[in-house]
Amino acid sequence: MGAFEGGKALFSIDMSTIEQVGEFGSRAWCEACADFGVAILRASDLPNDLSWGFSEIYTAPPARLVSDDWPVSGYHFMIHEGLVSGGGSVTDACLALPGFHVRMRWAYICNQSSTKYGFEGQQQRSSEEHMLKEEIANYLGFEPNLGAIDNPVWPKPIIAALSVGVEEGAGLHNIAASLQMPSPEFSSLPVTEMGVPEFSLMSETQKEFFLALCDISKK
Repeated sequence: MGAFEGGKALFSIDMSTIEQVGEFGSRAWCEACADFGVAILRASDLPNDLSWGFSEIYTAPPARLVSDDWPVSGYHFMIHEGLVSGGGSVTDACLALPGFHVRMRWAYICNQSSTKYGFEGQQQRSSEEHMLKEEIANYLGFEPNLGAIDNPVWPKPIIAALSVGVEEGAGLHNIAASLQMPSPEFSSLPVTEMGVPEFSLMSETQKEFFLALCDISKK
């Protein structure tokens, strides 16, 4: 799958060759996602003066996913002064750039991140995540801090690069979803077809479990 822009081939990949490498937020998965992000930007015909960063940090991940030598779950990739770089970490240099910088509770976005979709599916996921947040807030009596995306900036060349073949099952999100192994915490929880946890359908025990997984206190 691929496309052409200005006579230069954009990133192309056979999605059937991608294998699961680790759970959402694991070091292996984060490093693989970063590698693909770098490869996509390097293969794309981007303006020479474009500076942009992508980063995701997953807060309150299960202890098994982090370690003393890799304490923060997340990854980044970026382009600055014509150079593309990235890795299984989030650097201050990346965060200083305009771009897409996510800091979210691991459990809030983990399970649905393995679902493959196009632009319509992305909208559906966002709608269902909003509903999840509302249902949690109604249950708690206050709006929990599940994370944020601060001042997202999406230049058109970046959108074009990261979404090549998205409607046919490719693109950065679908690559990341294909790399992701299931996480056991969600095997017994009710979820939508998109994989978003359905808080209203959870038993009281499941609600308590999910809130603990999100590191959200009822007080």
